[in-house]
Amino acid sequence: MKVFIALGANQPAKFEGRVLTPEQTFARVIEGLSVRSVRTCAKSSIWQSPAWPDPMAQPAYENAVISVDTRLKPLELLNLLKEMERDFGRREGVRNAPRPLDLDIIDYHGIVTTTENLTLPHPRMLTRSFVLLPLSEIAPNWRDPQKNRTIHEWIARLVLKDVEPLKRLGRII
Repeated sequence: MKVFIALGANQPAKFEGRVLTPEQTFARVIEGLSVRSVRTCAKSSIWQSPAWPDPMAQPAYENAVISVDTRLKPLELLNLLKEMERDFGRREGVRNAPRPLDLDIIDYHGIVTTTENLTLPHPRMLTRSFVLLPLSEIAPNWRDPQKNRTIHEWIARLVLKDVEPLKRLGRII
């Protein structure tokens, strides 16, 4: 079992004096993780999904999933991801607001836990097509550690209106 991280963005990021597209941001995140003892093992395609709850109110999101190896404990990894979000211009604020970077641990070696700061696996991952479809590319044999259902069983349960608008854009750089 590996650690899986979801990446998302629908705004340009500002990093080291440059403005980055979401694809460039994802590539820089992967580089940044590698120098912090988090080695990327696999990268999904980038998928585009409409913004939620109102796709007309903000730009579409670009999403991907990576698998990583790390010696960091789950909370240490979460803190690193939140630090990276801030480094790329993410500000705390309104829920579902546009953002230059969103990083979520979606599964950490199949651990099931809930703490004040972290729930594993990610509590909403199984209803999100923009997480499940990229995850299925890099982990076709993944099983939900709580209900032991396969990723394909979860994908089959998705609401069609949430799957239809997704577009596969390409690979992470």
